[in-house]
Amino acid sequence: MRRHQQSSACRNPPAGGGAADGRALPDRGLRAGVPAGRGEPALQGHPRRGPQAARRARGEGGRPCRHRRAGGRYLPPGRRTGRRPHRRRPSQARLLHVALVEGFGRCLADRGCALQRADRAGAVNQPIPAPLRSAAGSTAWQQYSVLIVDDEEGMRSFLHKMLAGRCSLVETAGSAEEGRTLFNRIHFDLIILDISLPGKSGVEWLDELREGGFQGDVILITAFADIDTAIHALRAGAADFILKPFRVDQILNAIRKCFDRARLLRENFVLRREVAELSGGIEGIVGCSDAMNRLCQMIKRVAAMPSTVLLQGESGVGKEVAARALHSMSPRAQRPFVPVNCGAISPELIESELFGHAKGAFTGASEAHHGLFYYARGGTLFLDEIAELPLPMQAKLLRVLEERMIRPVGSTREIPVDIRVVAATNRNLADEVRHGRFRHDLFYRLDVVNIVIPPLRQRREDILPLAGHFAAQLASHLGLPAVPLDDGIAARLQAYDWPGNVRELKNLVERSLILGYFPLDALPEGGVTETVASAAALDAVEKSHILEVLAACGGNKSEAARRLGVSRKTVERKLAQWGA
Repeated sequence: MRRHQQSSACRNPPAGGGAADGRALPDRGLRAGVPAGRGEPALQGHPRRGPQAARRARGEGGRPCRHRRAGGRYLPPGRRTGRRPHRRRPSQARLLHVALVEGFGRCLADRGCALQRADRAGAVNQPIPAPLRSAAGSTAWQQYSVLIVDDEEGMRSFLHKMLAGRCSLVETAGSAEEGRTLFNRIHFDLIILDISLPGKSGVEWLDELREGGFQGDVILITAFADIDTAIHALRAGAADFILKPFRVDQILNAIRKCFDRARLLRENFVLRREVAELSGGIEGIVGCSDAMNRLCQMIKRVAAMPSTVLLQGESGVGKEVAARALHSMSPRAQRPFVPVNCGAISPELIESELFGHAKGAFTGASEAHHGLFYYARGGTLFLDEIAELPLPMQAKLLRVLEERMIRPVGSTREIPVDIRVVAATNRNLADEVRHGRFRHDLFYRLDVVNIVIPPLRQRREDILPLAGHFAAQLASHLGLPAVPLDDGIAARLQAYDWPGNVRELKNLVERSLILGYFPLDALPEGGVTETVASAAALDAVEKSHILEVLAACGGNKSEAARRLGVSRKTVERKLAQWGA
């Protein structure tokens, strides 16, 4: 009670300068009855610091007194009972959040177009500025499709109404799972994605989209300004990062920039095709025969389509060159082209090489490894010698082609992949299916577009152009002078049957550059047909050679396959065919 009365007296001193009971107050530098900031300065002196503290308090020089309070009242150390509690300095992220929110609030208030959020069942009404109404409503956006993923029904309705009359297709989803379902069924050029979603967040789904090879743009929207989230989103490949609430012109400008980029990519693709047509051919493909002209026309027609392509032809005809031409003329030209020889990988490692593996999936898997499907995302995967795949692996490849999802070895997580598959083989897959060495369902899945590349002996008019092309290319690469090609050499080149096709011709040209002359002794007179009477004789020579190599290896099929330059499966297939 006494303490309460004393504190009350200190707060309300009498006007005469004494205490509440009439006693005089001791002079401690504070004059009672004179409010702080009025009349004479409250602090006349300091019992221990002397007149210097008083001069600083009156502003007559020196640093200001450290005991000054916000109200202008000065208290010596013994009277600092009214000091405010210490406040922690706000972080940079908090300052950024406050500045962005206040800035957006001022802009919305000034322009009079504040975003009116409705309830979950309602819509969002916001006036569209007149200058943007005509620009966004043009027909330039009619070729694009948009997916809107947001858990707020009002926001979805607002964005859908804003874009429905401008774009060819606008779909909405309330979660990442619903968006994934629509994404797997429909092609979208742009995705407007909210970060805070039920279940999987927008940033997590963005990572999966990029891992799957999605080439379109993604605009992230959020009501929370977090620097780490913004940096993660931009590093993951987001085209823009917009805070809620946003202005209509802000979201429309972001969408316009995305569509402009998509338009430039398409125009670049069209220009590349026009340049190829004006040049009369395709880069890497050389020839003037009718067969090669038909092949070039087929490649130009098929390149723009996302369909799977099966290339068939003898070894050395240039199946990989045709596959690269398909890739370079497709919309995926800016993405990777990944070739893989299925016959050169052992059956035990083929699944890990194609699909990848998780850490600890098998002995020696000390860390996770991405497969070739992952590295080819967004681009083209070229599966050469597809007939060499083991039957169990054929079933897994069929599932990937149908579902566009891969599962690394030892992992339960499925990764979406957006790739184009081009397969090639030097065998007749229809015969392989009849003999049970190739799955019929995989054959039908690959045989969407079948392109047969003719052997070199069926297009002899292409031999000399190819020889000249390889001579100029290899001379520049090796730094050697070109070897003259006279009429006699040209006649011998055209008369030869070239069982190794284009690869054999290229090797001969390279050998001639190194030697300085064409080694015509390697080309028998009249071609191969005079030295080898029939295909049966060729089979006999092949059988004899393989059996000799196998005997020299002590029956080790893997070593024999290594020496022959083929896969173990090829050796086993030949032995089974001969009953050996």
